[in-house]
Amino acid sequence: MLKVMSGICLSMMAIAGCSPGETATAPAASAPRPSPSSADAARLRPALLPVPEGMSVAYGPELGAFGSLKSTQQGLAAVRQARLERPECAGAAQLDAAKPDIAKSPAAVVAFAAARGSITQAVVSLPSETFPAPLPRQCASYTADVRGTKVSYRTRILPMPAKGDQSRAYLTTAAGGEKGAQIGSVMIRRGTLIMSMLVVGQKVKPTGLYELADLADKNLARVAK
Repeated sequence: MLKVMSGICLSMMAIAGCSPGETATAPAASAPRPSPSSADAARLRPALLPVPEGMSVAYGPELGAFGSLKSTQQGLAAVRQARLERPECAGAAQLDAAKPDIAKSPAAVVAFAAARGSITQAVVSLPSETFPAPLPRQCASYTADVRGTKVSYRTRILPMPAKGDQSRAYLTTAAGGEKGAQIGSVMIRRGTLIMSMLVVGQKVKPTGLYELADLADKNLARVAK
């Protein structure tokens, strides 16, 4: 389900290859890269969440063209290293950074971490009103080999209250290795802006995920005006 997020336990925790309290090595935060999309990417920064109570910034904010961000590249690399039972599920229900129009789109990414887990958020400004298709039925349950460990994934749709112009939320349970984890994912569209968020922990409560989604949507609405 996670093709576009970074290597900070983000590519579905390297397809759930790291524990909820673990943060993989991430690139140091840097100034926006000089590019045609830098100014537009900087406009998206106010849409990012503030640091949640009890957490700290683990990565970012990183700004720039979505496909060129180090976080995006690390996420794609992590997915390539995992062998999925159903390869088509790697990018299902998410923005595909391999598509040129999406890769060139301005984006802002940030991640927060604490002992209990992590939160990662990306906001992308697309050239048109685009929203990923729902998770295919065959991707609701599958397995993957992650660095020699077999991990199984089970995903269910969450009945999150509607947000923005379009929204969707899932809860994935990953089991395998020494520790299991849950990954809550939310995607919201307002106009041509897409907000994608992941919450990783040993136990992710839908109510807490909805609260974060509500705050993220309010920030998105201010930027989308």
